[in-house]
Amino acid sequence: MHIFSYLTHREICRMARVCRKWRLIAYDTRLWKSVSLRPEISGLHVGSLEALLALISIRFGPSLRYIELPIELITHTVLHELSNKCPNLTHMLLDFSTAMQLHDFSEMQAFPAKLKYMVICLSEVIFMEGFMRKIYNFINGLEILHLIGTYEKVEEEEEEIYEVINVHKLKSATPNLRVINLYGINFIDDSHIDAFSSNCIQLECLAVNFCNKVTGSTLKTLFQRSRRLKCLLMHQTSLISEHVMAVEWEKVSLQELDISATDVSTECLIDLLTRIPNLRFLSAGQLNSFNDTVLKAWMEGGNPRNLIALDLDSSDNLTDDALYKFLSRHGQQLSGLVLSGMPHITDQLWMSVMPILNNAKILVMGTPERLGVNIHVDQLMDGIANNLPRLERLELRWDPQNLRFSDKSQKAIDILRVKCLKLRCLVLNDGRYYEIVKANFERADRNTVVRTSTSSRVSNYYLLGNYKDLVFN
Repeated sequence: MHIFSYLTHREICRMARVCRKWRLIAYDTRLWKSVSLRPEISGLHVGSLEALLALISIRFGPSLRYIELPIELITHTVLHELSNKCPNLTHMLLDFSTAMQLHDFSEMQAFPAKLKYMVICLSEVIFMEGFMRKIYNFINGLEILHLIGTYEKVEEEEEEIYEVINVHKLKSATPNLRVINLYGINFIDDSHIDAFSSNCIQLECLAVNFCNKVTGSTLKTLFQRSRRLKCLLMHQTSLISEHVMAVEWEKVSLQELDISATDVSTECLIDLLTRIPNLRFLSAGQLNSFNDTVLKAWMEGGNPRNLIALDLDSSDNLTDDALYKFLSRHGQQLSGLVLSGMPHITDQLWMSVMPILNNAKILVMGTPERLGVNIHVDQLMDGIANNLPRLERLELRWDPQNLRFSDKSQKAIDILRVKCLKLRCLVLNDGRYYEIVKANFERADRNTVVRTSTSSRVSNYYLLGNYKDLVFN
């Protein structure tokens, strides 16, 4: 049973065909506590509703804690069965993203009532209020809500925008929410943030990444109502500097902030960073307004002493001199640092600050742009191995044409492998160097994931302390 618990459900189903004993183990309900029935995610596909109803009754039962359902399996019959046969179901994902038409929910009288966590992947055009009206009475215990929009499918030209889910009614049904994630929803604006803040007094985390209509006009009201708010993620929104500066930042409990790829001004950044009292995570990448003046003002007038994670990806107006001064003073406290996407930040700066970053767990460096100088990766690896014993994730994004390594590479990687014992993921952008590194780690039988493609930016400070299975897309 313990061995089988490491397998995916797709593999468990294959093992069930080996012999009767393995079939008995494979179908034990304890192995089916968390189930995804989305084929593109888990590889599992249930061909008929009858088969799913049998699975819920026989295989899932009281053990089921989490389930993911695609649109074709979201029917009132299935939801009734989950409600009756799975009393411990607390986490659910409903994927409506490919829906062109909803099932008939007029007869739905029951829904899982113990949910603490729910994800709804929205459709582009399907209005879901008919379904939502049926579940409002069952979801007032929700603490974490993710509404995932269709940001990736939006065309460049202006199209008519449909409000496919009524957020103002939804907030009335979910007064206990602590975490709200509204990702890439084209109709979300400041009024929806105001609606949630008016009813969710326990709110601790609000994320509106890629919601282009959000300008920040209700931020002041949000913080006045939500005194517990610690995390605010607003990546690539349409923030207006005047609205941001109107917030009484001195009085907030905010610890985590993401304002990457917004159009806030230099003046706004200085005002913001010098007034927030206890910032621990800051993501401010892709900001032309983030320059040396902002960094200097933050050091002199703000409080970066509690900072443990900093993401300044593609902030080209920061000089290596200003970054060196900042890292010399605060580098030792950092667990995560992202300085990628800046052509002028080379291995020279990294080598000079490496002894200071001795507590780092995550480092992302380099740029895919072609540089005029070469990056001596053997020397860099040697510096990392000797100075960063706690490193868990390392990402090198430099172009293969700029990476220089020699016959000493094997020795440098050996030192990295021996001294960085907590390293779980190494992401490279050079196929030749990747083969050398991969061969070395495989020969040593180390549990480290090595990837050739660059991964997404660090987007949440919570990742820093909870790395268990590191796989990057």
